[in-house]
Amino acid sequence: MPILRPKLEVPLSSSTLPAPLMFRSAYVPDHGLYPEHQHAWGEFVYSFSGVMEVKVLGHHYLAPPQYGIWLPPHLEHVGLNRKAAHHCSLYVSTPLCHQLPADPCALTVSPLVRAMLEHLRLQPAGMPAAGAETRLLKVLLDQLVVAPRAGSYLPGSEDPALGAVLRMLEAEPGDNRSLPELAQAVHTTERTLMRRCQRDLGMTFAEWRQRLRVVRAMPLLEAGQTVETIALDLGYGSASAFITMFKKLTGSTPDELRKAALG
Repeated sequence: MPILRPKLEVPLSSSTLPAPLMFRSAYVPDHGLYPEHQHAWGEFVYSFSGVMEVKVLGHHYLAPPQYGIWLPPHLEHVGLNRKAAHHCSLYVSTPLCHQLPADPCALTVSPLVRAMLEHLRLQPAGMPAAGAETRLLKVLLDQLVVAPRAGSYLPGSEDPALGAVLRMLEAEPGDNRSLPELAQAVHTTERTLMRRCQRDLGMTFAEWRQRLRVVRAMPLLEAGQTVETIALDLGYGSASAFITMFKKLTGSTPDELRKAALG
């Protein structure tokens, strides 16, 4: 697994940033890893493609391109990606972090925020922020302050029964067993799993399984696999059922995402 260097040239031991807001982007290879680290400033992490993954405080946060992950200052975290990706970070100095959540979470990325991030990543690497760019960074921060908070797009659970079910589905996303069948497999009841889904995941089991399938489909679409093949691999009887679910959750069809990734 390639060990990646921080995108920011400021030493992690530094107590301050050279500027109140700083933006950096980087291309990373398959299975890239940012080892556990922390810094005195906040960080908003976003992946232009694929799925961003951050491990923090015993939780595993995943965020497809409709979301970014906010990390408050002084928080030990690990960043990783299973597929090659292009991602970025907005670094926020400590005095400005009070406007953002005190806990790590996924933030919804609006079309406006996405457009600003796309613009910023096209600027020459390593250049100090000019006047116009500084103003844009301030607008970007304002947009993140009001962005809807999503917790983790695909939360996990430490519960022995529910955690076992989630791990089974993560290993085989096309598993179509019903909740009663899965409950029986881990020696519990459907009612118990339903309660623990709401308690630990904040959503129904059906919604969690749909989100898992979206997360697994994205890198396959970006790699050029056909929608039909992915739909069948993920347990759908037809491509149309998969397309309907995918568009409901992401706002675009699988084919639109695949074509955009392939350029």
